[in-house]
Amino acid sequence: MKHQAPSVQRVMIDGPVGPIEALVERPQVAIAGTVAVCCHPHPLYGGTMQNKVVHTLARAAQDQGVTSLRFNFRGVGASGGTHDDAIGESDDAIAVADWCRRELGAVRLWALGFSFGSYVALRLAAARDASLLVTVAPPVQRFDFARLEAPHCPWLVVQGDADELVDHQAVLGWTRTLEPAPEVEILPGAEHFFHGRLTAVRSLVGEWLGRHRNAAS
Repeated sequence: MKHQAPSVQRVMIDGPVGPIEALVERPQVAIAGTVAVCCHPHPLYGGTMQNKVVHTLARAAQDQGVTSLRFNFRGVGASGGTHDDAIGESDDAIAVADWCRRELGAVRLWALGFSFGSYVALRLAAARDASLLVTVAPPVQRFDFARLEAPHCPWLVVQGDADELVDHQAVLGWTRTLEPAPEVEILPGAEHFFHGRLTAVRSLVGEWLGRHRNAAS
């Protein structure tokens, strides 16, 4: 299936500790009132909004007619501030979501994140009552996911069983403790950055978003 390229708008958003560099990408026919905020992996290990998995998540949302916003956490790219171990980055994500509400008319928030960004996306979903949540390769051994409240919106967890950084069994063990439980998709043979599997991730996430889109409207 051939997808049309979205329109791209580069913006600087006022954040808690300085400007936040972001990309707003609108599909050719966009659904009004919904924006997907996409959170990137760990800033201290090369994570930026240009990460291929984050780009894939944004495209999955656009495939469903939803505008996406990718942004750089504090201290990354042109965003001000310095790394704050996911706490300040969660504040950045909240500021971005609030900007989407004011400037883009977003009354429904989709929170999507990869690795470190999945922890932030989960915190964002709780703080701003997200309609849908997608967490890809959540690093449950590095961050205390167990302390976070499970959101009541539809939630998808995507994990590769060959992930060299995140133990998929640990992810499964964590999800089994949650109430309500998220939907979990394990991609056989997929490692942390999903090399060679990004098309599958885009299809999987896009299909799930489409299936839950109306229920979350």
